[in-house]
Amino acid sequence: MLRRGSNLGKYRIRRRIAAGGFSAVYEARDTIEGIAVALKIPHAATVTAELLADFRKEARIVSSLDHPNILPIRNAQFVDGHFVVVTPLGSCSLLNEMRRRTPLSTRLGFTEQILAAVSYAHDKKIVHCDIKPDNFILFPGPRLRLADFGIARLAHSTVAMSGAGTVGYIAPEQAVGRASFRSDVFSIGVILCEMFGGGTPEWPYEWPPPGGDRLKQSLHPEFRALLKKSIELDPRKRFADAGAMERAFRALKVGRKLLHAKKRTRARRASSGGANWRSMRHRHFKRRFGRILDLTDECKRCRGPISESMLHCPWCSAERRRHLGATRRRMRCPRCKRGRNPDWRYCPWCWGAGFAQVSERSYVDSRNTARCANKSCPRRAISPFMRYCPWCHTKVQKPWKLAGSRDHCHRCGWGVLRDYWRTCPWCGTSLGQRPTS
Repeated sequence: MLRRGSNLGKYRIRRRIAAGGFSAVYEARDTIEGIAVALKIPHAATVTAELLADFRKEARIVSSLDHPNILPIRNAQFVDGHFVVVTPLGSCSLLNEMRRRTPLSTRLGFTEQILAAVSYAHDKKIVHCDIKPDNFILFPGPRLRLADFGIARLAHSTVAMSGAGTVGYIAPEQAVGRASFRSDVFSIGVILCEMFGGGTPEWPYEWPPPGGDRLKQSLHPEFRALLKKSIELDPRKRFADAGAMERAFRALKVGRKLLHAKKRTRARRASSGGANWRSMRHRHFKRRFGRILDLTDECKRCRGPISESMLHCPWCSAERRRHLGATRRRMRCPRCKRGRNPDWRYCPWCWGAGFAQVSERSYVDSRNTARCANKSCPRRAISPFMRYCPWCHTKVQKPWKLAGSRDHCHRCGWGVLRDYWRTCPWCGTSLGQRPTS
């Protein structure tokens, strides 16, 4: 790990942006040109002749690509004993941007850019093999640029390879070593389902995916059919490549068959004679506390906004032992169905044995803003409203506070919102009063 302020050739390290199983990415300043850049550097423990060959190949592949939605490589060479790949520095990844509330028009623009980048690579006979939100970097505009061709392969029809890729976005046939252009199409479909619906499709990829209600409310039926076709289990039923998928998307755009939210909203208001006061209250609540509480779902019983960390609906008191709605994390706990990262050892939401399979790759999670109380914990990074540390299984003893509120539950001590809620969502205790309208 390079220290902040240290020099690597002409580059001065500012901070580490991300770390994967094979490399780390740093923000640095080119002291000669006076610009900010990103440095991708393989971990010293994993540097082998084969790995360096892969990095060199990535540089050669990207240097042959000239497209506004593909991240160019400025340099690739050994610097002070480190093999360094230098690229322009973006503001964040698409994964970080998807966690924010973005307009549908912006997400449609991202869709068009994603398809344009992968379509161009397919035209050059290149299968990327690792299409995921982390590998799309956001620049001003906003403009997305596809990065990390480290495991891409030149292809004519299909490619024989080991099951390289990222769990959660990899196509089933790619996992057994038969990647093709259709595999990249599958990965794009998963990203779009997550971007518009808030949930990541999982095996056996039945339709509708998690977040299907959101897709139905906001997207035109023909656009939903396009998404469904892109994640078909049988590769032969998908689009032949990203170019075919891009042409289908553009045809829907020309025919104005991407969204229908405005039409449905007007019809709903006309039939109901005005917005329901409860819906208005829920929308006001989401505007104030949506980001603080990570409100990604709604109660199936009362339609109130909730987060996956809640064990009870604060609006109608319904118990939520299992979370069946959307999650923004890559995997789910088999017991409570709440989201988890592949490198977690334990579920932070429910008590139980550790996970059988734990990824050796370290995943960066911007929501980890607190620390585990166990000083011997290997990571100590936890997110608000976790009940247990996902690394050492230590129970969180200090009550979580809720930003923007001084209220707390008299039983568990965790932060609550008495002006809105009738029940503590963390322990199910009645808050002693019913919110007024």
